[in-house]
Amino acid sequence: MLRLRTALSALLMSMTLSAQVPDNLVVEGVPAHPAELLQDVGRYLEFRTASFASWHPVRREMLVGTRFADTLQLHVVAQPGGARRQMTFSAEPVAGGVFEPVQGRFIVFSQDSGGGEFYQLKRLDLADGRITLLTDGRSRNSNPHFSRDGRWLYFNSTRRNGRDTDLWRMNPLRADSAELLLEVTGGGWGVLDVDADGSRVLMQSRRSINDSDLHVVDTITGKIRQVSPAGGNGVSHGAARFARDGASVFCTTDRDSEFQRLARIDLASGAITVLTPDLKWDVESFEPSPDGRQLAFSTNEDGISRLHLLNLKSLKLKPVAGLPAGVLGGLEWHENGRDLGFSLAHAQSPTDAYSLELKSGRITRWTESETGGLNPSDFRPPELIRTKSFDTLSVSAFVHRPDPAKFPGRRPVLVLIHGGPESQARPGFQARYNYLLNELGIAMVIPNVRGSAGYGKTFLTLDDGFKREDSVKDIGAILDWVAKDAGLDASRIAVMGGSYGGYMTLASLVHHSDRLKCGVDVVGISNFVTFLTNTQDYRRDLRRVEYGDERDPKMREHLERISPLNNVARMRVPLFVVQGKNDPRVPLTEAEQMVAALRKQGGTCWYVMARDEGHGFAKKRNADFQFVSTILFLKEHLLR
Repeated sequence: MLRLRTALSALLMSMTLSAQVPDNLVVEGVPAHPAELLQDVGRYLEFRTASFASWHPVRREMLVGTRFADTLQLHVVAQPGGARRQMTFSAEPVAGGVFEPVQGRFIVFSQDSGGGEFYQLKRLDLADGRITLLTDGRSRNSNPHFSRDGRWLYFNSTRRNGRDTDLWRMNPLRADSAELLLEVTGGGWGVLDVDADGSRVLMQSRRSINDSDLHVVDTITGKIRQVSPAGGNGVSHGAARFARDGASVFCTTDRDSEFQRLARIDLASGAITVLTPDLKWDVESFEPSPDGRQLAFSTNEDGISRLHLLNLKSLKLKPVAGLPAGVLGGLEWHENGRDLGFSLAHAQSPTDAYSLELKSGRITRWTESETGGLNPSDFRPPELIRTKSFDTLSVSAFVHRPDPAKFPGRRPVLVLIHGGPESQARPGFQARYNYLLNELGIAMVIPNVRGSAGYGKTFLTLDDGFKREDSVKDIGAILDWVAKDAGLDASRIAVMGGSYGGYMTLASLVHHSDRLKCGVDVVGISNFVTFLTNTQDYRRDLRRVEYGDERDPKMREHLERISPLNNVARMRVPLFVVQGKNDPRVPLTEAEQMVAALRKQGGTCWYVMARDEGHGFAKKRNADFQFVSTILFLKEHLLR
């Protein structure tokens, strides 16, 4: 009888979970989601964002990306605080869009299928809402840029061989007009700008995050000329734009510096002039004004964005006041030359669209995204801490602490590791993760270990190749810091990360299992050799520069030795693995082999795989299921 009751209980639990699971998910080991938990967490799942995408060229209207159903779509906002009028309606999310630059008659936007990142360019005609596929439906197409008169659309495409990101051009009103302008080698080429008369295209060739050059392509002859100074191995040139007069190029570069500085390259002489010699942080984005008189740019100062204006005649800098400490992006001037649009997120607000009025300095918030009825002022900003690693290198972390009045005593900790690895933890909005802070009392420690962006190019390369596990030692230093903090409980620590952060999670479970309770690996690398073998062709060479070339016998031996899959016997705590079937970056096989290996040795391993996702979950129903499952996992293996 006892066995029968146990079997019936298991069957009922399985049926309950099946009723909750979207049919596009494969779910293994995850218990049913209790109704009371779904109700409790519901508010935290209903936040939205609104990212600025483009100005209408004639009217003072914004194109923004936001979600009202399951996926992010394009909307038009006609005035600050105005209603978001939905323009695209699709089961798949839209990845950016731009108005036709003369009259705004149509929008060109990017969209993939199932998270595979083989983006297609599409045209949305605003007169009738008709959508036309512009690209071939198979290749990967990126970086669309209009000529100023709107006659031509320039973009990169792998159409020729599936690997190299060649330069193409088309009449956006004729899908059959696409023509190959320039064949290139490698997947690191990208269109950055088109000059005023459409006769030249500015392109970047990127070999790694710290090695890239700038080139100008003549659209009539097809000839290409490098315009960044020669002999620049180990020098990165990032964002770049033609000056209004076409005689020079503005760019960011770390030439002769640890940081990305704003510079101007004279196209006739090749002379380069640094415009921000005294700034000690990266210039992360910039945009010249339509009249060529001003240049707006943002700096990344310990993860916080600061906005500045540069008078291009006097070279006088003017900081922009009144912005909260957060993360800024998407700078674009309106053609009126008075309004600068951008997106901003911070601890107490999701990403929203803003504008700066040049003359008055007034900052206007155009959208106010919902936070599920929660009061955003209750969300606590993080503190920035620093500690020394094994070799005395200083590493930092943003620490989010629960309200001590509600959750007194030492708190359990979730260490959240960013991806990239050439990325950075920054003080943005924590969205659904505020549930962990506000309802479960879990502190979140979000580190920037060596290899993170934002701290200079030397710091960026300290985990390359044979130095890969030094960054895992940095996690050990973060755990040491947690043990010394009076408000944190070093006996209850979990680790979680996505992509490269997923590798770091697995590696932390290998090296620090005795100090951790559990881990959550989201689309993470489990074996560097199989990863490099199976990642998409257009990405492989760029990743070899970062991780090492597996074709070299010594490097292959090193990569095999440090790969978590080959050290699974040292992983002695429960693991939750999340993966998208169509992931072009970290293939499905990376997750499957990790799950199989851990279970083979008798370890606890939960698994969720989405058949309609890629490198992370973009569809709300999938992301919600993942998050609620993560809560259950942390309750079971961290909080208990």
